[in-house]
Amino acid sequence: MSLTGIRWAGPRALLVELSDLPSVLAFHSRLLTEPLPGQLDAVAAAATVLLKFGTHAEALAARTAVGHVDLGAVPRDSSRHVTIEVVYDGEDLAEVGMLTGLGRDGVVAAHTGQLWTAAFGGFAPGFTYLLGENHSLDVPRRSSPRTAVPAGSVALGGTFSAVYPRQSPGGWQLIGRTTAVLWDLERESPALVRPGDRVRYVAVREAVVLTPVPPASPAAREDTGPALVVDSPGLQSLVQDLGRPGLGDLGVSAAGAVDQQSTRQANRLVGNEAGAAVVETVLGGLSVRAVGDQVLALAGAVVPLEIRDASGAPARCAAMCAPFALLDGETLSLGEPTLGARSYLAVRGGIDVHPVLGSRSSDSMSGIGPAPLSAGTRLPVGRAPLFQMVGAPEESTLRLGVASAELRITLGPRDDWFDSRALETLTGQDWITSEQSNRIGVRLAPGGSRALGRNPDRGAGELPSEGAVAGALQVPPSGHPVLFLGDHPVTGGYPVIAVVVPEDLPTAAQLPPGHSVRFTIVDPATLEPLEPAATGAVPEGTQP
Repeated sequence: MSLTGIRWAGPRALLVELSDLPSVLAFHSRLLTEPLPGQLDAVAAAATVLLKFGTHAEALAARTAVGHVDLGAVPRDSSRHVTIEVVYDGEDLAEVGMLTGLGRDGVVAAHTGQLWTAAFGGFAPGFTYLLGENHSLDVPRRSSPRTAVPAGSVALGGTFSAVYPRQSPGGWQLIGRTTAVLWDLERESPALVRPGDRVRYVAVREAVVLTPVPPASPAAREDTGPALVVDSPGLQSLVQDLGRPGLGDLGVSAAGAVDQQSTRQANRLVGNEAGAAVVETVLGGLSVRAVGDQVLALAGAVVPLEIRDASGAPARCAAMCAPFALLDGETLSLGEPTLGARSYLAVRGGIDVHPVLGSRSSDSMSGIGPAPLSAGTRLPVGRAPLFQMVGAPEESTLRLGVASAELRITLGPRDDWFDSRALETLTGQDWITSEQSNRIGVRLAPGGSRALGRNPDRGAGELPSEGAVAGALQVPPSGHPVLFLGDHPVTGGYPVIAVVVPEDLPTAAQLPPGHSVRFTIVDPATLEPLEPAATGAVPEGTQP
């Protein structure tokens, strides 16, 4: 067992490379039981562990400390043994039998005849990559992924097996089905299988479906308290706070407001704590009505504000980045942004919806948290803080240029997967944001004629899935990067050429469709600008 390398994954994260899966599990277990100072998350993958930290200084200190982690003295094995009953009637069972030469019965025997180790989570909450004791069932993914794989499908992909916890697209080979519940927020540990666990598949003739007794519903909130009622949600409006970091091993992204700088400002203006829940809305169109007198503030994308009284007549003016009153029965409407994409509406006392896994944020990737707002949604308002005053008007925190945006990036962790011209291509031309962008990521197309080319020495090989951070520029075979935002998948299989520094993520979150972006490389250790060599050589400091 050994550590083979340390790569920067942005200025606040390290991608630690290890020699084999036992080393990954040992290192991951050590860092979970004895976390490094400032460690927010440790995400295990096939051959790496991604460590995320709260600050750049903590990541710098950890870069030195990681090399001294003792893998020889592994903590006591705390893994659990999980049994999953499977009906082996999957659509691809016969094809897997042909690909492996084992036949249908041989596939079942091989699948049930070995112990599977939970290597890492990702893709979706409760989806855990399981590695077997041998390679008898190694099969390629389907050439054409299915648009909908049923929940409970037992599947094979590459060297791994897994169970789909809910219906989703997928390209793995389906060999059976189970009624085991892989993800349940009612459990103390929502994920049935966690990294390090041992799993045994057991063949059964028919799955017995048990109808669980529904849990007692929490007492319904009274509809008579202070609230904001949504008259129109606009294009997309969601409840968000600062997210739920630290759950990467469960396949749960941090989520939260993608422009946290504007979120903090809006809350500060109404006298809330920074983490109070707000409404994040995209490209205007939101309209809310006050139930009871409220104090509101709006930050982020610049939009015109209109307040009308209960009769629909204009009431008074309101300005962005300043607290204002919305009296009982009055309606606030947001127009189309003149700059930026996302606006953040805070109300004194915060949006008081039920938290899920410690956060009120809505996660579009996993479906966790409050549902998207719709006409008629009632948003209860919490109790106002007793000793926090409403703030004074402030300057906007928006740092988005009208014509273009400048984003700083640190190289890696996989810049060596690209050809010698890739860095020049990345920084030497404008990139244009696509209309297909969302909270998961901003899709970018080259403003010039060049896409990012792969290193020919890598051939057609695939990168084993590994942890990813917000701000990562993941590059699919098209050569058009995707800039990950708050709801990005926990792990990914495309190489990441660079990572946007966290301080510039609020700007990235405000990029509207069709906006121009340019990237500037900075050193991950100093955050000082770097000039990449003409050959595309990796600057010092990006590799171990």
